[in-house]
Amino acid sequence: MSIVTVQLGQCGNQIGHEVFSALCSDSRGTHGLCSKKENESYQESCKERFFCEEESGVPVARAVLVDMEPKVISHTLSMAASSGHWKYSSHSHFCQKQGSGNNWANGHSVHGPRHKEAIMELVQKEAEKCDRLGGFFTIMSMAGGTGSGLGAFVTQCLRDAFPSSFLLNHVIWPYGTGEVIVQNYNSVLTLSHLYHSADALLVHENDVIHKICAQLMNIKQISFRDVNQVIAHQLGSVFQPTHTAGGGSGYSRNPLGDLLEALVPHPEFRMLGLRNIPQMPESSLPYSTFTWPGLTKHLRQILIAHAPMEEGIDWQVQPPPPGSSTNKALHFNTSIANLVILRGKDVHSADLGSFQDPSLYTSWLNPQDAFSAWRTPRAFNKYEKSASLVSNSQFLLKPLDSIVGKAWNMFASKAYLHQYTKFGIQEEDFLDCFTTLEQVISSYTNL
Repeated sequence: MSIVTVQLGQCGNQIGHEVFSALCSDSRGTHGLCSKKENESYQESCKERFFCEEESGVPVARAVLVDMEPKVISHTLSMAASSGHWKYSSHSHFCQKQGSGNNWANGHSVHGPRHKEAIMELVQKEAEKCDRLGGFFTIMSMAGGTGSGLGAFVTQCLRDAFPSSFLLNHVIWPYGTGEVIVQNYNSVLTLSHLYHSADALLVHENDVIHKICAQLMNIKQISFRDVNQVIAHQLGSVFQPTHTAGGGSGYSRNPLGDLLEALVPHPEFRMLGLRNIPQMPESSLPYSTFTWPGLTKHLRQILIAHAPMEEGIDWQVQPPPPGSSTNKALHFNTSIANLVILRGKDVHSADLGSFQDPSLYTSWLNPQDAFSAWRTPRAFNKYEKSASLVSNSQFLLKPLDSIVGKAWNMFASKAYLHQYTKFGIQEEDFLDCFTTLEQVISSYTNL
């Protein structure tokens, strides 16, 4: 089944480009460390998911690019074409001359309705090119105006136009210190709207990725491109083909459906966090060896100690002993559902029993149902062995609480509200959004 990616705003388009580049370079690589037959079926499966063939033989990304200013899209199109390995279709982008000025209301209530038909027609055409449509993957930021405001609007349009398709939003969480004065407003409005229309939100926090660039990748002057490449690597480690537990011998045919079935058992809980290990500069790879027991032990501790990466994990945090459900251990991260994806050599020897420990999960789900594992002997992106964790857990509780708190303080003093009301977003709309997110916070807190 094929996935149509919708890239929204500057951030969405830049990350989308890095994602397709990572997928393409991984599937073209000869570093698969697996049988030729395995490698060929992996490449075939990747192509069907993310690319369609043109007569020229160059794979074309199944993507729609949307932005309210032309600069980023034209740069993205030309960068993809100049790689020579893949490109975007010349007819699947939409841009205008003026941006949304970091104003969510402008993106959502002005640009959205005005350009709805043109954007949805591009999406429809892209969907019709798929033999079987597996769903939509949207990429956007929460802080600005186009990605967040127009992004939330387009997500709702996708839900209305394709009610039975899977819809996964990839959302970039802004830096805590902030790039935009109204980013907390924009974030609250975006999250609450997406919560009503998307099947799940897969979130990357800029602060966490920045730390990975600095501490694991040893990058001195970190650019947005460095951050985006780490995000793309992590997304590729989830979306490249794998064998699911009950999927027979072939690669999984329905990546979005499998992901959502594994991780979203209840509509109240749709926030997914992603962790991936190991991550290091390419120059260090030849000098590094990894074992499955080592990787899985670190990944489990990252999960329960709520760590952003494998460096500096708090090894003191342990699951609460059985029977002590009333008093959850401090700092312990309770999960609803987890998915571990292993790629590489001897992958079937890896033991993931430690992830089925009932004390990791909320009491209302059987640990057997709450944990899934996907594996493939084909290595990913030059790493001999790598492991990813997609987790529906309390990972995002603190940042969510903090963003809602900051936005509420501004709202209480009516700061900057006039910038939203002039585009038709009233105080009641803000209050509805706060209510939605307070409910989400309370649900995750009470796990």
